Amino acid sequence: MGISLSHARYEEIKRSIVDIFVKYDVSCVPVNGFELATKMGVKIIPYSAIPEGKRWLLLKKSEDGFSVEKNIGEWYIYYNDKKEYGRINNTIMHEIGHIVLDHSEDSELAEKEVKFFAKYALVPPVLVHKLKLDNPMDIADIFEVSFEAACYAYSYYQKWLQYGSSEYTKYELTLLNLFQSVS
Repeated sequence: MGISLSHARYEEIKRSIVDIFVKYDVSCVPVNGFELATKMGVKIIPYSAIPEGKRWLLLKKSEDGFSVEKNIGEWYIYYNDKKEYGRINNTIMHEIGHIVLDHSEDSELAEKEVKFFAKYALVPPVLVHKLKLDNPMDIADIFEVSFEAACYAYSYYQKWLQYGSSEYTKYELTLLNLFQSVS
């Protein structure tokens, strides 16, 4: 079945996302990975900026994108700009997750954490609820994610409704306050 994260770890990741949104003043939908990376001082480089003869090396490493720390604290995200926007934005947020969660090597656990990081950062269930969205199509349109990502987000939102607390957590209240202009 693969590796699973504890409830406590999911909560830590959600809090780290809200902390980063507060720190870098992310407060509108759709959440833009490029904007957040830029505010964080991360350099973003499209595959097309690399000479064609070397591009295959990037694609060999990842069809979508990857992050590299060139010097301590100096991060670069390379991404495949031939993909559609929703996929690219998800890739950027995925790589921001590796940086924020301080992953030092690739592992099944690290991938599980950043997949959740990107999903939660791009489509927080508390905002789906605030906007009264009740289907993946609307989520895809408003949050500018792929339909596949919207389906995952909608499924997660349903679980959040079913199993979550009837009271908002402190980080959810912070998120609602940050995104108060969203309607």
